[in-house]
Amino acid sequence: MSSDRGRWSREDFASDPVTLAQRLIGALLVRTLDTGERLSGMIVETEAYLGVEDKAAHSFGGRRTARTEPMYAQPGTVYVYFTYGMHHCMNVVCGAVDEPVAVLIRAAEPVEGIDRIRSNREAGKPRKTPLKSTDLCSGPAKLCQGFGVDRRLSGTDLIDGDALHIEHYPNAKPALGLVNSERIGIGYAEEWVMRPLRWHLSQNRHVSRN
Repeated sequence: MSSDRGRWSREDFASDPVTLAQRLIGALLVRTLDTGERLSGMIVETEAYLGVEDKAAHSFGGRRTARTEPMYAQPGTVYVYFTYGMHHCMNVVCGAVDEPVAVLIRAAEPVEGIDRIRSNREAGKPRKTPLKSTDLCSGPAKLCQGFGVDRRLSGTDLIDGDALHIEHYPNAKPALGLVNSERIGIGYAEEWVMRPLRWHLSQNRHVSRN
């Protein structure tokens, strides 16, 4: 299933975040562990963040810190942040260099390495029954935990990096259509709260529920 010929190029990421958020739906997110094991999932939910004008973006107002520096890098860079003292979230930087716009990957449908993804999600949490496949990556924090993504991968290049990349996915299920809605969990963003900048695959059971 793996092939570098299907790997996204720099040009694939060099678009505005609204366009990229929609194009990423149905693409394959691939995580290669240090052991060489490959985990992957079809992206089913995304959110666009529009940079310096967007009150929900970490780069709002031109904010530029050590944490947000990857947002100013070339398109195809990974930006991972830590939130609520417990969760990691992964973004794909797009646009152009020094234009801090990105797309949050909110959910994926696991394709490869499902046992490993489940093990990562259940680590340290004894359960009577295994997690359902629909609960493995149905949210940005769940996705990062399942794929073993944390801030050590912030700044990773999706084009030339070994740990993470995105592939065109010819086996993607026929699209039932995209649903467009407001973003989730940004109540602090004032007039930006209701902007329709979230997309998910219609009727897909791996989409986040909150």
